[in-house]
Order: sequence, then structure tokens, then C-alpha cells
Amino acid sequence: MKDSILILSGGMDSVTLLYDYQERIALAVSFDYGSNHNSRELPFAALHCQRLGIEHLVIPLSFMGEYFHSSLLEGDEAIPEGDYAESNMLSTVVPFRNGIMLSVAVGMAESRGLQHVMMANHGGDHTIYPDCRPEFVSAFDAAAQAGTFEGVSLVAPYTNMTKGQIAMRGRELGIDYSETWSCYRGGEHHCGRCGTCRERREAMAQAGIDDPTVYED
Repeated sequence: MKDSILILSGGMDSVTLLYDYQERIALAVSFDYGSNHNSRELPFAALHCQRLGIEHLVIPLSFMGEYFHSSLLEGDEAIPEGDYAESNMLSTVVPFRNGIMLSVAVGMAESRGLQHVMMANHGGDHTIYPDCRPEFVSAFDAAAQAGTFEGVSLVAPYTNMTKGQIAMRGRELGIDYSETWSCYRGGEHHCGRCGTCRERREAMAQAGIDDPTVYED
């Protein structure tokens, strides 16, 4: 049954996917690519893997922070405040981030004799992040299968779900979302003002969850 690698950030979506598909996940891989909030996410990724007895690796991608342009890589003051919408969140795009991470994960899957790579993109990402959209998922899946001897495939079961629906699934699974991180600023507490904090709050409300997150505002 252990046939998959999961790309695990430590955020709500990928932690939910970790619990949802734990019986299939042989390895969870996190990437340290120099974002403002990597240091806040990664300990949660490690925590949940330890709890479930799933191997966890952190792979450094420091070149992205050095050579790529994104407000996500430029300090907390560069992160825009306001709603989770294209006009507001466009600066947070890290060019082809998912494509790079998935490529590494596909190579690791084939190296370990695993059949699938999982990612936790969702419907709310589609208008903002090109490498979260259904057409990207389909194209990358085809490329991965064509480019590996054993036909490693991409599995992205939350692609057409809202974050609220993912939170509902997390509630069913009994996940404590205080043990996840969303805020792009990466401070001591969630800022409560940036798009990801607002999206997090809305998802909790839609799922009927009493939000356990500590917000600055």
C-alpha cells in the first residue's frame, strides 16, 4: 500500500492530505527554498510525520531564494495585505515552484520504486498560481509518466476542492489546525492580514471549525 511520496509544506492542505492518504505515503518531502515562512512550516511537517510514523526529508533548494523573484522570498514587509485574489497575491508567485519540487519528487519516487507523487493544490489557487491549475496537473502527470521507466504519476486529489472543503475533511480526520502554518510573513504568530491568513480564517469558518490560530490582528 505504501506507494507514494507526498510533497508536504506543513500548511493546512498538505497536512490534511498527509492524514487523508497516510496508508499510501511511504515518504513525505519538504523543501527549504528560502521563503519567509519556511522556518515556521517545516517543524509542523516534521511533527505530523513523526506522529504518523512516516519518513520525512527536508531538501534544500536555496538557489530559488537566490535567483528567483517573488515577494515570498523578499522578507515579510514585501507580502501584500488583503484578500486572497489574483490582483493582490500575484507578487507571491514563485516561478514554477511546484514544477521544480515535483521534478525532484518524481526522481526520488523512481529511485525508491514508488509509483506516485502527491501534491495538495486546491481550487482557490487556480487563478493565482499557474502550477496549481488542472491543466498543469494533467501536463505534469503526462510528462512524469513519459519520463520515468515505471511511469511515475502525479496524484492531486484536492485540485477541484475549495480550501473550506479541505478544512471540512480535516475536521472529519480530527486534525488540530493549530499545528499547521499558513501566514506568508512568517512571524511569531499569523499576521491575520495577508491573503493566506484571510483564506485560512474563511476556510475554518466554512468548515465550522473554532479557529485555534493565534493572529496578531
